[in-house]
Amino acid sequence: MGKKYLLEIGMEELPAKYVENTMSQIKEKLTDLFSQEEIKFEEIKTYSTPRRLVVLVDGLEEKQADSLVEVKGPSKDISFDEDGNPTKALLGFMRGQKVDLNSIFIKEINNVDYTHARLVKRGKELEEILKLELAKLIKSITFPKSMKWGGKDIRFARPIRWIVSILDDKIIAFDFEGIEVSNITRGHRFLGKTDIRISNIDEYFKLLEDNYVLLDGNKRMEIIKYGAEKLAKEVGGKLHCDKDLLDEVTNLVEYPTPILGRIKKEYLNLPKDVLITPMKEHLRYFPVLDDRGRLLPYFITVRNGNQDYIDTVIKGNEKVLGARLEDAKFFFNEDISYPLEHYTEFLKDIVFQDKLGSLYDKTKRIAKLSERISEYLGVGEETKKNVARASALAKNDLVTKMVTEFTELQGKMGMEYAHISGENEIVSLAIYEQYLPRFAGDDLPSTTAGSILSIADKLDTICGLFAIGIHPTGSQDPFALRRGALGIINIILDKRLDLQLMELIESALYMYIDENSLAFDYNVIKLEIMDFFVGRIKNIFADKGVRYDLIDSVINRKTDNIYDIKLRIEKISPWLDKEGLSDILTAFNRVSSLAIKTDSDTVKRDLLESEEINLYDSYNKIEEKVHEHISKREYDKALDLLVTLKDPIDNFFDQVMVMVEDEELRNNRLGLLRKIYNSMLMVCDLSKIMSK
Repeated sequence: MGKKYLLEIGMEELPAKYVENTMSQIKEKLTDLFSQEEIKFEEIKTYSTPRRLVVLVDGLEEKQADSLVEVKGPSKDISFDEDGNPTKALLGFMRGQKVDLNSIFIKEINNVDYTHARLVKRGKELEEILKLELAKLIKSITFPKSMKWGGKDIRFARPIRWIVSILDDKIIAFDFEGIEVSNITRGHRFLGKTDIRISNIDEYFKLLEDNYVLLDGNKRMEIIKYGAEKLAKEVGGKLHCDKDLLDEVTNLVEYPTPILGRIKKEYLNLPKDVLITPMKEHLRYFPVLDDRGRLLPYFITVRNGNQDYIDTVIKGNEKVLGARLEDAKFFFNEDISYPLEHYTEFLKDIVFQDKLGSLYDKTKRIAKLSERISEYLGVGEETKKNVARASALAKNDLVTKMVTEFTELQGKMGMEYAHISGENEIVSLAIYEQYLPRFAGDDLPSTTAGSILSIADKLDTICGLFAIGIHPTGSQDPFALRRGALGIINIILDKRLDLQLMELIESALYMYIDENSLAFDYNVIKLEIMDFFVGRIKNIFADKGVRYDLIDSVINRKTDNIYDIKLRIEKISPWLDKEGLSDILTAFNRVSSLAIKTDSDTVKRDLLESEEINLYDSYNKIEEKVHEHISKREYDKALDLLVTLKDPIDNFFDQVMVMVEDEELRNNRLGLLRKIYNSMLMVCDLSKIMSK
């Protein structure tokens, strides 16, 4: 059956957002340790609460397997005397390896004979490995932020107070900065015992549960979800619960008890988001909604404990929420005492970025860039007016009291205040939609005005930061530029916007030159930004399951129309299942390999002979139709026509030497191939396609 090993790291309350990554690290590090030490095991399970990180390993081998090893000794020449007796050199080697003469054999290395000893290497005991490695393993765990405490030479997310280390029923102690490593754990901070002695691993879970600690996170989550839904149903509502909040609350408690509190009706006149945001983001409360999605005068929170003194706990939570909502009510009433437009001047006092000006400067750039995008798209006059108005008010809510206090409400309060100020529905919604999408899988803007404003806002940020040398490196992206680029790409694809990305980048960079007099290497920066977007475009299509070679063949055309890239992929992808594709690709690859040797596609017909004429005439017959299909974005049909050149191409290469000494003749033949190649590139670069 193997042995069981339990490791529990007890500490002060760990931030909920650290839990998942930390447990993943511990499991991975233990797996690597046992693999390197050649210790087999059946399963590693991890558990956590706010005060403990736990790993349980089942089916562990007691020790490493013994192994037969060969140890090199002195050369044969100095190991034996003339009579064949061992010399002092060999005898010393034998003593060192603790073997006799029967274990010695000769082995040649690089044409020299050496003595060797064959001996059994005893495998290390599991206990020995754990004692040696566990301290190093714990110290190697990393966190977004770590701390030191008590003069100890260790950094951890929170101070470690105790460690449990047990192999079946035996304590595996190791030195860890003076922190006790034993078989003693602790129960719930207020309801459980301070010292709980574990005789063997099998009783561990029950001992903790008896002391108000539910170690299984899934069990805690089910108790929270079921209990909260039951309470919401009892008051005629339903739980407003998202997974992130549920996960976080699960990792904040050791013994969950859902409780129902009331919201004073006077606060229900506030906008829904003004109530929900402090409840969820600041207090980790679950709102309760009716069937129409309206907020009911209730909330559900989760107590880290049992039902004792529950009425007092409920009143305390109601008091805390009431104070928050009273602040929100004050901020809201103060903010709406002026129209949203009133706050424009205050944007001048808020720095967007030291080298990129204020929020007022950003607003002006967004307005101009939004106007440029509107022109590119050819939107109607009404949409242009809405975009202009929304861009002028886009950042005004950032200086209101409500958003200053609850930053999560940016955009949402802009939309709300725009409504109250008499702005139309499209303008109000666009102010909110400028921030969409906020994360992977988030909603995209629903309106054209919101889409344009969102693209302008994100592109302004990306271009400005690249211009001053701030861009993502490795895993570091503090300004979320990757997320911004992905947002732009997904909006363009979702709304089927016909935009040339390079033109937008150039426009955004010119804004910084015109509005901020920013100095930078314009040509270098615009190419850096384009490369940055190309990387994101490739990732998006790869995530959708598109072949890498197809992505490269389309994007290597240097196209910067993201929606057009999508259309090409959709048209070309099924075309790649065509019978005889390998022979087709071979023919066009022969064209590509020589066509790239010239930039000219000039052809003099009078210099052509035999198969050259056949290829030239065959191409001329389809050229106009190919370009017509391309203009209509019928890329598969254009390829079908180009494929008719396969046989003329094969015959051309069979009969014609291209790279002849006669320069005029050589250039003419290269020009013919270049002509075909250029038309091919207008669809995709077939030389990038790999045949199956």
